[in-house]
Amino acid sequence: MDVGGRNLPAPCVVVLVGAGAAGKSTWAAETFVPEVIVSSDRLRAMVGAGEDDLAASADAFALLEEVVRQRIGRRLTTVIDTLGLDRERRRNWLELARAQGIPCVVVAFDTPAAECRRRNRERVKRIPADVLTGQLKSWAAVKKELPDEGYDEVLAPRAVRVVPEAFVAAAEAVQRQRDAPTQLRFGLQLGSYTHQSGRKTTGEWIKKVGVAAEVAGFDGIYVMDHFRQIPQVGRAWEDFLESWTTLAYLAACTERVKLGTLVSGITYRNVAHLGKIAATLDVLSGGRAVCGLGLAWFEQEHKAYGWEFPSVGDRYALLEDALQLLPAMWGPGNKPWHGKVLYVPETACYPRPLQDPLPILLGGSGKRTLRLAARYADAANVFGDAARVRQYSEYLANHTEPGKEPPRLTQLSTTLVGKDGQHLTELVERRRPRNQDPAKYAATVNAGTIPDQIGRFRELAEAGATEVMLSLPDLDDDLGPLETMSEVIAAFR
Repeated sequence: MDVGGRNLPAPCVVVLVGAGAAGKSTWAAETFVPEVIVSSDRLRAMVGAGEDDLAASADAFALLEEVVRQRIGRRLTTVIDTLGLDRERRRNWLELARAQGIPCVVVAFDTPAAECRRRNRERVKRIPADVLTGQLKSWAAVKKELPDEGYDEVLAPRAVRVVPEAFVAAAEAVQRQRDAPTQLRFGLQLGSYTHQSGRKTTGEWIKKVGVAAEVAGFDGIYVMDHFRQIPQVGRAWEDFLESWTTLAYLAACTERVKLGTLVSGITYRNVAHLGKIAATLDVLSGGRAVCGLGLAWFEQEHKAYGWEFPSVGDRYALLEDALQLLPAMWGPGNKPWHGKVLYVPETACYPRPLQDPLPILLGGSGKRTLRLAARYADAANVFGDAARVRQYSEYLANHTEPGKEPPRLTQLSTTLVGKDGQHLTELVERRRPRNQDPAKYAATVNAGTIPDQIGRFRELAEAGATEVMLSLPDLDDDLGPLETMSEVIAAFR
């Protein structure tokens, strides 16, 4: 049996097994929120005269089985707090978990018999001595059976946390970062401007964010390039700033961070004009511009602004031309440029960018996009966990011409950071939609403590990411999330 703590993936089924007075209920209450614990004692009180109403046991266990079945069927973390000494009941819970693809672990309470009896004597309402003796004898046999019953793990009652999948191996990754530190760049993505102070102070808020991001150690600030809020983030009528104008303002408010779009839709602007905009930002910012490009996907936005929304094939043709035209615009001379769909009579762009080359970041995870990134871009931005990032890294390496360095790989994710477990729980409860399971929301926003995030980012770095871009869902008038993130960033410096 394992004797250490574990991060368990959410959702999971946790079966507590042991004799009475072994400490199961106390441990469960100290480890989990009450909502996930299904307790036979509490259910006995619900259907009978109290937790000690043994005459209500049959009804209580029938109700327990139904509650467990319903919770597992909804893929909710479920902690089963009962004796757990009945093999058929354990097998049923394991089968329910397997049917839903949920990990099932046992926590085995191998408390010495003398200690169980001592605790029982101190109870106001004691377990009858002969009943406890029978439970202790059953436990002696059960603990030998548990390792062979097919659970994902059999744990001792030590520190256990149920966390999003991204953080299951975080502790080991944190230790690797301590033992052999690796560097990683951090970018802040701004995708919402509905701060509490309102529209009149938006400029001041953006300035504060930029300054605080630099102090926190962020290497770049990136903004979404849209003209109305996207449905994944908010409502269409919420305040939303134009991207390149916002970056120009941030250039005047900051001194060090890179500034870029994540990413500019290829259909939104004349490509030659986009080249001029990016070059101007690079000059005015002292060489800090990043030109993010993407295929453009938001059809409703195009219709709202009266723009044509070309087919996927036509947009890819435009994107490939743009990836070649922009470096020509930023280079010397004034020659005409011909592509598959673009023609520019004069590639005049003065002043030229200070960076040579001005970096192009291509956003998107599809194979066709990644092949374009491998051929033309300086960086490729993707979504996904460490396993997915590793696949993208290998794909880029395999599709980059011999003798040419693959583009840098950057990863974008929503990230909710808590100073500790209690703070994280408070953040999740405050920010989750009313009808959403806290664990599901936590997984959606990668909610984790400072050590959790250090572990996750270490794994992403090991998978091939050179920069991680973070959207902080709790960034509002309170700039505390940036200060909290500074502790994560410091681990990679």
